[in-house]
Amino acid sequence: MTCSNPSVVSFEENLAAKGGEPNESREAPRRVVILGATGSIGKQTADVILKHPSELRAIALAAYRNVSGVVDLARKLQVEHLAFGDEALAQSTEAQAAYQWAEEAPGRTLGFGPQAVVALTQLEDADVVVNALVGEAGMRASYATLTAGHVLALANKESLVVAGDLIMPLAAQLDEKRRAAGLAPATGPAGALMPIDSEHGAIYQCLLGEDPKEVTKLWVTASGGPFRGKTRAELKEVTPARALAHPTWSMGPKISIDSSTLMNKGLEVIEAHHLFAMDYDKIEVVVQPQSAIHSMVEFADGSVKAHLGTTDMRIPIQFALSYPKRWDAPVTPLDFRTLGTLEFAAPDEETFRCLPLAREAGRVGGTLPCVMNAANEVAVASFLAERIGYLDIARLVEETMNAHVREGVEVVESLEQLESWDQWARAFAEEAARS
Repeated sequence: MTCSNPSVVSFEENLAAKGGEPNESREAPRRVVILGATGSIGKQTADVILKHPSELRAIALAAYRNVSGVVDLARKLQVEHLAFGDEALAQSTEAQAAYQWAEEAPGRTLGFGPQAVVALTQLEDADVVVNALVGEAGMRASYATLTAGHVLALANKESLVVAGDLIMPLAAQLDEKRRAAGLAPATGPAGALMPIDSEHGAIYQCLLGEDPKEVTKLWVTASGGPFRGKTRAELKEVTPARALAHPTWSMGPKISIDSSTLMNKGLEVIEAHHLFAMDYDKIEVVVQPQSAIHSMVEFADGSVKAHLGTTDMRIPIQFALSYPKRWDAPVTPLDFRTLGTLEFAAPDEETFRCLPLAREAGRVGGTLPCVMNAANEVAVASFLAERIGYLDIARLVEETMNAHVREGVEVVESLEQLESWDQWARAFAEEAARS
């Protein structure tokens, strides 16, 4: 049993289905689609939904191929729709548990392949799509979510790093439609795109009620990763196991490696540029090892607003789903009496080259961030497979970026164009990893 993909629905069609009632005043729970349901963000999103059953209801889940994990979560959340990104999974014995789930009740649908995952963003009864997919696959899902008129709660970095020039105009258009339809809060952002990253969620909240023209700097905080203070000579012998041991956050392998190289901060700088329409000269990274300050905003008069809280992703996830309201905390709040000291330091960009490389890709813009991101994905996978050394991650990224500059950076025009350059960059980086 496989589901037929839902037809693409317009914002106006979705608005009619929702009765034109503002999300924040509707008594029924907000209906949530979780893409990347078995990853760290997906599981914590499920925790938030289970904590607030009168406010939230999951209706669909997607993952790449973790059948048992998705089916278990589907039973717990009582969803109606499942999709798996691996199309070959449909013919495997692993999929039998998913087929059995689909046959247990009428109305349940099950799909396989990238199109089946994207189809979940088109469900007419969805209100919010949490995009926690890892990698380039999440980019098209974000695009489809916004074109369908659903709120995008975004944890997929590639959507803005690679396709920010396409995604942000879509979000702005949807914001205007939400305001015109009475779906937006009376004050503040319309909420078509809600960032889930702790750093961007922090900046988003610090900017509420403020005039963007009075912002002079965004401070993106970093824990510094497991190798803070190390020299390049000390990093030569780093193993994947050591790099995966993050001191603060529990994350997937790829994101953990990005944190250790500071590439994740470079990606977050590019995301902040798109999300908040801020020049790169006004976005700085500061190392804050305790991870108690999640980011800060500096204003023209010298005032600085900082967002502090417990280091738990359920806080920014919940705010992305509850906005403009604030619900009961999903975790124990931070006790400032036991916090101790707060430390700050500049990132070591000479040792951790991925941060300045990502910033340079963002400054140049166009298709260069796409190429940079694809090269990094290949480099991280090669390092985890022990085919290259730790310092080779930045080398591969830089070589691929330089090659693209020689080929000619293009203005971003379509997802298909970006996917083409993504494939080119992966092929180049794979070859460089073998040399």
